[in-house]
Amino acid sequence: MALSGSYFEVMLVGTGAVLAGGFASVSGLDMEVDYEVYTEGGSSYPRFYFNNVKPQHLVLEQGVVTTVDSVSLLMAMVNQGMSIPLGGTITLKDSFGSAQRVWTVVGAHLQKYVGPQLNSNQASVAVSRIELIHNGCF
Repeated sequence: MALSGSYFEVMLVGTGAVLAGGFASVSGLDMEVDYEVYTEGGSSYPRFYFNNVKPQHLVLEQGVVTTVDSVSLLMAMVNQGMSIPLGGTITLKDSFGSAQRVWTVVGAHLQKYVGPQLNSNQASVAVSRIELIHNGCF
């Protein structure tokens, strides 16, 4: 169900860094688990053993980051070989600002930032696209 005037409020926090803002589009709120199948001799029922969680790509598009220069801080850290895991919530809000659905994201790391296309004849949003890799959401 698409809500007219709806948006996503993002609040991801890590040690010394905060990524907060409102975005028009969010994708990648997935979780995929890898299992190892093991069958003992003489048994017709396989057993499934947890192997690991497969990283997913969280994409935030067309929004405004409301924290002071948090994207450049995260990018500077990545350029220095450091990456802080971010965790927090993504909330779908309706046109009145009421929360409709909340997802919790854990272990997110900045992977890509695409700034706005600068054009003096058109108004543009502050962030075109932010991509993070994460370990799952619920």
